[in-house]
Amino acid sequence: MNKFYLDIIETGGTIAFGLSGAFMAMEKRLDPFGVIIITFVTAIGGGTVRDMLIGKTPVTWLQDNSTALIILGTAIAALLFGKYLKQLSKTMFFFDSLGLGLFTVVGIEKGQEAGLSSLICIALGTTTGCFGGVLRDVLLNNIPLIFRKEIYASACIAGGILYFGLLQTGILVEYITTITIVFIVLIRVFAVRYKISLPASYNK
Repeated sequence: MNKFYLDIIETGGTIAFGLSGAFMAMEKRLDPFGVIIITFVTAIGGGTVRDMLIGKTPVTWLQDNSTALIILGTAIAALLFGKYLKQLSKTMFFFDSLGLGLFTVVGIEKGQEAGLSSLICIALGTTTGCFGGVLRDVLLNNIPLIFRKEIYASACIAGGILYFGLLQTGILVEYITTITIVFIVLIRVFAVRYKISLPASYNK
């Protein structure tokens, strides 16, 4: 894939996940410092775990200042303008879903660059997409979405399967990437809209 396009996707994912973390921290009424910390953790958590798993150290966000500055700017923007968004929970859901799609694709691409199998790339994409949200939820004393009945990690897996399926068709990778991101976001939106969830593993 074109590196410039991948960089745009990664930056978009960083902003989207950062905003989801910032809005959730604001809903919990954390002070500005707390909002900034949660924004950072949400934005870099998945990518940090991914880079450590594939042995890419120092991890990506430590290699230049741009990522940290983008996250800081995202947190400040959320603090300044978040109060004008009447329904923060819906805003948070949108950015969380968008970040999930963007970061899943980034994780898959990084796995391919490392020469990993398609199955491992899907697992790496799922880790990249989900782990920032896990850390965010743990720090905010919430049960992480990935451990609930919601369609979350399974959306990443479905997106990864679609990605590698489309690779066999000869379509441009940039198109495949865009289709996969939209597909993951739509799965999340439809699952929440129509209350579709995984079956519970226990009896009520």
